[in-house]
Amino acid sequence: MAVRKKTKKKAAKKAPRKRAAARETLCVGSKVKAYIKANGMKCSGELIEALSNSIHDTLDGAISRCQGNKRSTVRPVDL
Repeated sequence: MAVRKKTKKKAAKKAPRKRAAARETLCVGSKVKAYIKANGMKCSGELIEALSNSIHDTLDGAISRCQGNKRSTVRPVDL
């Protein structure tokens, strides 16, 4: 296994947020990017936020289903 030299990365410029009330990120961006790269693809800069929003929506639906069934534990079947 070859040893790679560590180089300093330049700080990327942050784009202004479009929404004032952004939700917390629920996925690990580096893991998602590594998975995509391992499959020979590239990752858009906006993918992590979109994926996190999709996770929020899925969990919100699971929570609603759980509450509708009068339970306090979200189960895989609620997804």
